[in-house]
Formats: sequence, structure tokens, C-alpha cells
Amino acid sequence: MSEFLHMGGYAFYVWTSYGIAFAIMLFGIIKPLMQHKQQLRQLQLKRKRGLK
Repeated sequence: MSEFLHMGGYAFYVWTSYGIAFAIMLFGIIKPLMQHKQQLRQLQLKRKRGLK
């Protein structure tokens, strides 16, 4: 198991690449969700202003 985690001396590069790829994929999921929530809030505010 230790040899697998060491990756023949390239562990730093391999695990860094996995980490960066994971972070980018996570960002690709979270960012649109945040934008969607923000747009819903903006629409809700516009709707409230229009009703007054």
C-alpha cells in the first residue's frame, strides 16, 4: 500500500493533479448552484418591489 501511495517517486505530482482536478470539478458544481440561488433572490426582490 505504501508503494502505491508513493507512486514510484511521483506521488507529489500525481496527488496534486488529483487534488486540482477534484477542486475544479467541485467548483464546476458549486458555482452554478450559487449563481442560481443569487438569481432567485434577485427575482424575488424585483417581484417584491413591483408589488408595492
